[in-house]
Amino acid sequence: MLKERRLAAEQVAGALFEAEAAIDAALAKTAQLTGVMPSLRKMAGASALIGQDAVERASEAIMALAEARRAIVETHKELSIVQGQIGLGAVTMNGDAGEKPPPQGVETHRVRMRSLRVAS
Repeated sequence: MLKERRLAAEQVAGALFEAEAAIDAALAKTAQLTGVMPSLRKMAGASALIGQDAVERASEAIMALAEARRAIVETHKELSIVQGQIGLGAVTMNGDAGEKPPPQGVETHRVRMRSLRVAS
């Protein structure tokens, strides 16, 4: 039974990692497109009015992809809970090493106060 649960979990994890990678790639490519349009417009000597609607639509696409990324990250968190519920909480899935957020309530960083000075 544990073997079947592990196999199912690995298949879900593989699909999850592929989805995460696809969203990240789409986000990066769309950001690249959005960034290159104004510089190419300027290089072509075109007015700033040219292509404005395209830049705005590409920016909207970035926001939609950012929302999709948030949703897939939340999916990842929920699947981590399921992993524990099916008795595989101590198992690391391939591609997931070091990517899990720390449990809630765990301090993730410390502020070094020595480097701060009082301004007068």
